[in-house]
Amino acid sequence: MAGAAVTPPGQRLRDRIRASRGTLTIMAEPGDQLRVATMARGLIGSEILKIASEIRARQRDGRAICNLTVGDFAPSEFPIPDRLRAGVRAALDAGETNYPPSSGVQELREAVSRFYARELGLDYPSSSILVAGGARPLIYGIYRAVVDPGDVVVYPVPSWNNNHYCHMVGAREAPVVCGPEDLFLPTRDALVRELAGARLVCINSPLNPTGTAISSDALRGICEAIAEQNDLRRRTGERPLYLMYDHIYWMLCVEGVEHVTPTGLVPELAPYTIYVDGISKAFAATGLRVGWSAGPADIIERMSALLGHVGAWAPRAEQVATIALLDDASAVAEFLAGFRPAVNRRLERLHDGFAAMQAEGLPVESLPPMGGIYLTVRIAPFGRRTPAGQLLETNEQVRAYLLEAADFAVVPFQAFGMAGDSGWFRLSVGAASEQEIQGALPRVGTALRALA
Repeated sequence: MAGAAVTPPGQRLRDRIRASRGTLTIMAEPGDQLRVATMARGLIGSEILKIASEIRARQRDGRAICNLTVGDFAPSEFPIPDRLRAGVRAALDAGETNYPPSSGVQELREAVSRFYARELGLDYPSSSILVAGGARPLIYGIYRAVVDPGDVVVYPVPSWNNNHYCHMVGAREAPVVCGPEDLFLPTRDALVRELAGARLVCINSPLNPTGTAISSDALRGICEAIAEQNDLRRRTGERPLYLMYDHIYWMLCVEGVEHVTPTGLVPELAPYTIYVDGISKAFAATGLRVGWSAGPADIIERMSALLGHVGAWAPRAEQVATIALLDDASAVAEFLAGFRPAVNRRLERLHDGFAAMQAEGLPVESLPPMGGIYLTVRIAPFGRRTPAGQLLETNEQVRAYLLEAADFAVVPFQAFGMAGDSGWFRLSVGAASEQEIQGALPRVGTALRALA
């Protein structure tokens, strides 16, 4: 209206500030998305953490849920190694509480070097090793160090968070959809079509979310294709193609499954391979936040500079404690001798339970576990109705029904970049007891039989 008073922007903001129980709250207006950067505005939060929040709310209401969602460990089920716990306490008592070097405590980098030589036959000097606060900042550091906006990143689907990292660095995604016929793992033929012009290939084995592990032949084929691509690029002056190999679950391979490494199979790929690893999964030490990368010294140095600016280092006391653990081969072997079978028993109980349901004619199937803490299960009662009359048509509807009817919590493959509703789910066993799993399986069967 002509002549109407215009409220100044500063006054509009002040008018939206409200005091609520002593907390200052800013009331957003439509269009306030302009207050944040484009990248942040388009970033999708963790689907897994969203599901976990729903489960916690139900647990607060007294529901006894078999929680197979978050890739974490319940300390009551899986305590960290005694050697590691005692080492952290000793380091704190010794005053190891100040900033560590941004690239990691030198003695730990040397210990990782010895550990890789002893356990994997990989030769990486300490100058080629970077320590950080778990695997996540290292993965982000790899993306930032080698990928420019608009560069192509090739990764298999399903896989953990590559789509989000691509978004954060402005990369062009080249997802390679993998299916159960290949255990949801990439093959040479599937990847090679995407390599021309790509900057980074991302492989994780054992794979989160499937708990399957890549074979020697498959990994060798992929590595040879990357090596051939780099031979061609050297001749034409193009930038190289890198391989990120996340093998943080490698110590949890089941008996009979061989863990293989890119540079162990194709040594000439060493200048282009960056490993991601740490103590989080193999030692049930997710909260201690000690991870490391091993790779070409020039890439490691750039990653160190990047992560140093954001303070992504691992806590000093935990680093010091990890030195003694990695150097104690007998302590590592003793811990894994108890830890790995306990994880595998849970996976096998789930796998056998779903196999029995499948034999009964229920709409489920399960892939045999190969490593890590995950099992891949297909639960596909699509087209059937719940006792309340709801037609089940999507993975999300199936997930919600199992949670409500069976107190059984799982994560659909959509959380790992998989499109469509095919019925595939990730089951993570780190936070569940064998008794909880054994008690939950009959409830799942009952819930599926109740469908019409």
